[in-house]
Amino acid sequence: MAFKEIQPQEMRDDVFTLIGKDWLVVCGEKDGRANAMTASWGGMGVLWGKPVVFIFIRPQRYTKEFVDAADGFTLSVLDESKRKTLNYLGTVSGRDEAKIEKAGLTPISNGGFTYFAEARLAIFCRKLYAQEMKETCFIAQEPAAKWYPERDYHTMYVAEIQKVLVRA
Repeated sequence: MAFKEIQPQEMRDDVFTLIGKDWLVVCGEKDGRANAMTASWGGMGVLWGKPVVFIFIRPQRYTKEFVDAADGFTLSVLDESKRKTLNYLGTVSGRDEAKIEKAGLTPISNGGFTYFAEARLAIFCRKLYAQEMKETCFIAQEPAAKWYPERDYHTMYVAEIQKVLVRA
């Protein structure tokens, strides 16, 4: 499938739908291998004069090792027809099996970044900042109580959008 590059400002997706409903496939590379997971928490905007994304990854997720080891990561968005694939990527660990292959996805490596031929949108991101969330930093306690009963707080990553590809 062919892709064309657009500027981040040319993206027309509603960010609430893109992240919260469509979901993102976060993919990092480490030692020449890729691992991916789904994400439905995050955002996009402008920070430090750059177009950025911010995503959240729990410490026990295998993909976190790949994101931490690399200069960046990709965010791929798949069509609704791939919902079963997204669910699979979000429930199976790459520690246990070759989940990208088993998911039926076709990885495309591009300069240390991996995205997927099945994506309708691929965002290449260079990490700028990472911060482990801490219980003491919650101003409102409801999110901590509801979303972190095991106190496995996410790491937040802020990354510059360096390239955006859309299916042509």
